[in-house]
Amino acid sequence: MALPKVILQLYPMFPSDGEEGRKAQRPLGNNSEMYNKILHEWDEVVVEADEMGVWGLGTIEHHLHSEGYEVGPNPGVLNARWSTLVKNANIGALGYVVATQDPIRVAEETAIIDHMCDGKFFVGFARGYQARWTNILGQFSGAEATVSDKSEADHFNRKVFEERVEQVIAAWTQESIEFDGDHYKAPFPKDTGVQNYPAREITREAGAIGEVDEQGNIRRVCVVPKPYQRPHPPVMVAASKSPESIQFCARNRFIPTYFMHTLSFVEMANLYVEEGAKHGVDYALGQNQNIVRWPHITKTREEYLQRLRDYDLDIYKNFYGPFFPQFPQSADESEYLSSMEESGIFIGGTVEESIRQWKELFDQVPSEYITLIWHWAQVPKEVMMEELQLFMDKVLPELEIPDFEPIPAVAAE
Repeated sequence: MALPKVILQLYPMFPSDGEEGRKAQRPLGNNSEMYNKILHEWDEVVVEADEMGVWGLGTIEHHLHSEGYEVGPNPGVLNARWSTLVKNANIGALGYVVATQDPIRVAEETAIIDHMCDGKFFVGFARGYQARWTNILGQFSGAEATVSDKSEADHFNRKVFEERVEQVIAAWTQESIEFDGDHYKAPFPKDTGVQNYPAREITREAGAIGEVDEQGNIRRVCVVPKPYQRPHPPVMVAASKSPESIQFCARNRFIPTYFMHTLSFVEMANLYVEEGAKHGVDYALGQNQNIVRWPHITKTREEYLQRLRDYDLDIYKNFYGPFFPQFPQSADESEYLSSMEESGIFIGGTVEESIRQWKELFDQVPSEYITLIWHWAQVPKEVMMEELQLFMDKVLPELEIPDFEPIPAVAAE
């Protein structure tokens, strides 16, 4: 038997005195002094969490959060910084919103970070649900934000997302690439290649085979460096609702990362196993799967509810709820607190209550990975680290899972 691999995922969320305090400090995301303080405190958090034995440390890609909710515009820069701080933990991001990114740039950046941390690196991808920034930064792809509503925009976003992810894998694993996707091509223009490349002679003799054609045009490109891990780092994919995301993960040996209620999680975890079998991959239930929860471990239930009130209610009410209608909505504070518990994404109470809830979850799906999110720095660092230590010392040892064999990544065909 083994224990799940724990990932600590951090945004950060700029602290305020609740919703009204956030309004009074508008736009809080512009507060450079606060960000500077948070950024350097982040170093301390990363080091302490590494010493506690977490498997991974992650962050996000979100832009333009003027309210200060999820200030995380560049995960690669942070991961590079953390690579100099940690001794044992893996680092990564959950994750790059690839419909807004150039796949070659993502492949290059992540390969460099993989080398910086000597292979203790994972890469996460997400489709993008926040139109305020995805529609701006992703305008070159035409992929609009989506919440998996089966609309035409949702379908288009998925096509762009899957194409980009597959292109990143190809860039990592193939000596040279030629992309003729519906939404991204390389070399460009595709019909002619890059014409009359001045250094074509040395590229023909010293570059990758097939880069230069007989007319001196660039017909393939070699994306360098290749990752330290071969064929490539572990890939995680954020999923909040869509079975298509789980099927995409299963056939590509990616790790689905479940931002969803337990009932949906159990359903999707079984779908992952079924879909893997169709493609020749024999997943055990829970293997290669990652459950996400927002925990609090407290002395009493009353203290748990108070922490939900102080640290989570604002972002749940004003940000998560409007984006994700599957989360219960309500009118007053007490109803909101009840709906937060019913949402299935918050978990906790006393140590005993926390153990019971986590064991109930793992009795249904013994997930290989756990991602924990605190709304730090709205949650003070000392509170978050105390709760993380309690989870690692008291809760985690109660969650034994099968000793899963690693699922090897595969190179692009």
